Parts: sequence; C-alpha cells; structure tokens
Amino acid sequence: MEVKTSGKPIDQLLEKVLCMNILSSDYFKELYRLKTYHEVVDEIYNQVDHVEPWMTGNCRGPSTAFCLLYKFFTMKLTVKQMHGLLKHPDSPYIRAVGFLYLRIAGDPKTLWSWFEPYVKDDEEFSPGSSGRMTTMGVYVRDLLLGQYYFDTLFPRVPVPVVRQIMAHLEKMKLPAKHSGVTGDDSRGSEDTARRPPSVKASLSVSFGQRAPHRASTRGSSPVRRTLPPPAHDRESDRDRERVRDRDRESDRDRYRERDRDRDRDRDRDRDRERVRDRERDRERERDRDSRRDDYDRRSRERSRRDGRSRSRSRSRSRSRSIQTHSARYEHENGSKEKASASSNLAKLRDMYGDLSMKKEDESRDRVPSRDSGGEEVIRLGGSTWK
Repeated sequence: MEVKTSGKPIDQLLEKVLCMNILSSDYFKELYRLKTYHEVVDEIYNQVDHVEPWMTGNCRGPSTAFCLLYKFFTMKLTVKQMHGLLKHPDSPYIRAVGFLYLRIAGDPKTLWSWFEPYVKDDEEFSPGSSGRMTTMGVYVRDLLLGQYYFDTLFPRVPVPVVRQIMAHLEKMKLPAKHSGVTGDDSRGSEDTARRPPSVKASLSVSFGQRAPHRASTRGSSPVRRTLPPPAHDRESDRDRERVRDRDRESDRDRYRERDRDRDRDRDRDRDRERVRDRERDRERERDRDSRRDDYDRRSRERSRRDGRSRSRSRSRSRSRSIQTHSARYEHENGSKEKASASSNLAKLRDMYGDLSMKKEDESRDRVPSRDSGGEEVIRLGGSTWK
C-alpha cells in the first residue's frame, strides 16, 4: 500500500526553480540507472552529507539529497518502505530524506501519526552544510512547525492541523515553536543571506523567478548589508569545498566503476547462462537422438522377429501344401494305374479270351464220361491207365 499523499503533482509542491533545476541536472539524469528502492537508499548512504535543497559554496545546482528525494517521488514509496527509511540504523540522512518525503508530499492530516514516534529522537546529525549539530527530534519538530526550509518554501500545512500538532507537543511538554535548525521561518534571514547570491539568483533568471533568498528590493537586500567574511575564512571555506568536491567526485567515480563492474558481472552471468542453456539444449538433443536410435533399433528388431515368424509360418504352410499335394498326387496316380491295369486286362481278355474258360473246357474234354463204354480210368501220378 502506497503512502497517502496530498494528491498534488510534485511540481506544485516544490518551488519551480528547484524542481526545474533538479530535472535538468546531470546528477539526476545519472539516477535513471537506479531502479529499486534499495539502490536509492545505498546512494543516499554513500553520497549525502547534508539535506539542504541547494549545493553550497561555488557549486551551482540542486543538492544530492533533493535529487534523490525527487527520485523517491517518482517511485511512489509504500508504507513498508517509508517505515524502513524512518527507522534506518545506518545513516541519519536516510531518515531525514524520509521525513522530507512525508512533509512535502504526504497528506497533512497524517503527518502527526507519522512523526509522533520520533519527536523525542535523540540521534545527532547536521542537517545543513554549516556543520551545526542537532537531534532528530528537533529536526522533525521544525519540519512540522516551519513553513520555510533553508529558504525554500514548503507546502502549507492547514492551520487546524498545526494547532493540533502544537497541542500534542504541549501535552508531551515539548517546545511548540520553531527552533531554527532548518533555517529561519521567514526568508531573508541573516544566516541564510551569507550564502553567495549567485547560487539561487543565477539559477532563477532563466525561469523568470526571483531567487527565494533575495529581498524584494535591491537596496534592502540583506546580502548588501552583510559584511563579507574575512579572507582566511573564505580561503578555508574554498579549500574545504574543493576537498569535499574532490571527495565527492572520487566517490562518484568509484561508484561508476562499481556499476561498470556490476554490469560486467551481469553480462558475464548472462553469457554463462547462455552457455548453460546451449549445453542443456545439446544434452536434450543427444538424449532425444539416443531415444530415437533405441526406438529405431527396437523397431528393426521387432520387424526382424515378425519377418522370421512370418517366414516360419509360410514354410509350415508350404510344407503342408506340398504334403497334401503329394498325397493327392499319389492317390491320383494309384487310381490311374489301377484304371489302366483294368483296361489293359480287359483288352487282353478281348484279344486272347478268358484263359480260365479255356482251361475249364480243356478239363472237360480230358475227363471221360462214365457212360462211354464203361472204361475205368485210373490216374496214378501223372499217367493215365486205361
């Protein structure tokens, strides 16, 4: 669930000069590479050393903290992510950016519910670039009660809500007035007027706005009434700014190098994944080919077995047909031979007559009849006796 906001766009909640300079700054364009909430938190931890809206010294442009804060505006934080910012143990600037998010974009009716657990927070840090230390509780109370934040106008909190906040603070026996750790509660104060006029004045010319810290008239400007600091202070400030800028540049170079290394590692991992995918595809192809070969071999063996069984059945059927054919042939040949023998015998009988009939006639001729002369024929051995 997202943090409940006032519903207004960011360019209406921030000053136009600050908003346009954030969007046109090179550093904010570099933040496009940060895609997640945790990457932005790491960037705050490594780069932010104050939470003023503008850079200090001779540097021109929005501060690192507000560029990262605008990055959070584009991401639309959830309630869980906001609690993670407000309770972050590593850096007070991470917590301060979370409170700024709520003060600028949050619903005014929900401010006290978010800020109440932290109005007595005793963690010390320096919200400005001057090095002035304060506690997180004082910083939170100034955000609730103040209309200006280091000469930058914040969205107005409705008067009934401010009265409720002051009543809650008085019940807790805490100061109900602005303490000034985030700058004076009105523009043109002595502390903020010491900032070089070129920081905001030159940035606001192209947008048709007067710089927020400049007075309305040229002669009454507090910048002209303030004496310049001593030369040695200016030199020491310049040296500190040079050192800080050099450190910041080295940190940015180091993090750019880290990002390049991360990109290289990511590309290397992608190449390894591609190689692994190719190896997996090759293994799958090998397995598929081996399965296909096994299937072909089994199918060939099955076809051979089927062919052998079919040839055996054919040989058996062929042998049976041969046997039946031979038996039929023998039967037919036998019947034919018998028929031919009977026909030949009939022909012989026709030609020579019946031998049995002739033999009977001959035997009848040889045997004498008993009525002819009364001769008795005695046959002994083979001769005939009369």
